[in-house]
Amino acid sequence: MTRSECMECALASQVFGPQGAKAKAAAVRFAPGPPAEAAPGHLRFDVGFLKVAHRYEIAFVLPALPRLGRDVCAAPLPSANLRVTRIAPPPQGYSVQCEYLAHREGVLREEMLLVSETCDGASVRVVVQARVMERHHGTPMLLDGVRCVGAELEYDSEQSDWHGFD
Repeated sequence: MTRSECMECALASQVFGPQGAKAKAAAVRFAPGPPAEAAPGHLRFDVGFLKVAHRYEIAFVLPALPRLGRDVCAAPLPSANLRVTRIAPPPQGYSVQCEYLAHREGVLREEMLLVSETCDGASVRVVVQARVMERHHGTPMLLDGVRCVGAELEYDSEQSDWHGFD
């Protein structure tokens, strides 16, 4: 077998797989419908593919939870990246609006705790999950209720005006 035939075989095995069958195309799918309940008292929302160092506004509707009552507020949690900006009780469920900063790459999970103002001890933990890609990697895929509201400035040490010590 010549070198060029060997290269062709290697290329064919990469494209078609080891047995010569065509490789299946991969696709990303999000489950439609209401948010998945991760654990009792926990709800999870997927917000799609985001870009690092971008700020997003996320709006979603929580299903009606009788144990919380009508008046709900966000408990202060130490998260600099996720901030609840508004909670409004529509006819069914709670309309939640928050601001999220995609601060690093990878699958990120940020939590917020919504507590009842009328029922003592009643709360629900909401997990917002995002897949964050690098800044120059491609176009983000935002799900319904998610919109980009701005990009953080990128610091580049080569753009610095500082010339060092004399």
